[in-house]
Amino acid sequence: MTLIDTFFNADVFFAAFPALLRGLINTLALGLLAICLGIPAGMLISLLRLYAPWPIRWLAIGFIDIFRAVPVLVVLILIYFALPFVGIRLSGWVSATLAFTLVMSAYSAEIFRSGIESIPKGQFEAAHALGLSFFITLRKVVLPQAMKLVIPPTTSNCVSMFKDTSLASAVALPELLKEANDAQAFYANPTPLIGAALIYLAFLWPMVRLVNYVERRSKLPTSR
Repeated sequence: MTLIDTFFNADVFFAAFPALLRGLINTLALGLLAICLGIPAGMLISLLRLYAPWPIRWLAIGFIDIFRAVPVLVVLILIYFALPFVGIRLSGWVSATLAFTLVMSAYSAEIFRSGIESIPKGQFEAAHALGLSFFITLRKVVLPQAMKLVIPPTTSNCVSMFKDTSLASAVALPELLKEANDAQAFYANPTPLIGAALIYLAFLWPMVRLVNYVERRSKLPTSR
């Protein structure tokens, strides 16, 4: 067997491609769900972390610290395998979505906290002098400025989230990497894994370049 026949076998790749495509659809759906749910939740948690009464602040801090410190795979396994012992049974899809959303919200909360705290306190004081309420100040003055700062790290987190979806195979969710592993076992050839890697590269590389572009744009001085 040559290197081409072993790792880049065209016949095996095209035979496994429908399964890889199904896995890609599941990967995209799972990643988008986690991102769309995790980012708004992260913003809410960051606001609680900064402005809620102290007991709620400590709960928010604990949530952020725990889900940033615990590996994603551990969170996923606890939700899928441990919750049934207390009478809560969730499907692989729901377990994976919940696990990735919790982790995404914790990282997003810390990003939003950093972005909001970087806004000068004079912005709050000026808004208060104009008679704006606290919530209007947040919505119309502080958050629009903070959003420009949090976009680059948030985009980078989204890239990482799509890669982390490969861990969903631990709960038998047929995402891209699991389909590739199953195809590798079926055809006794690693070509499907190479194909999965190329598919990851094809849809994640543009996002990586987008992160770099957004970071460069955010560093450019704004014209008046």
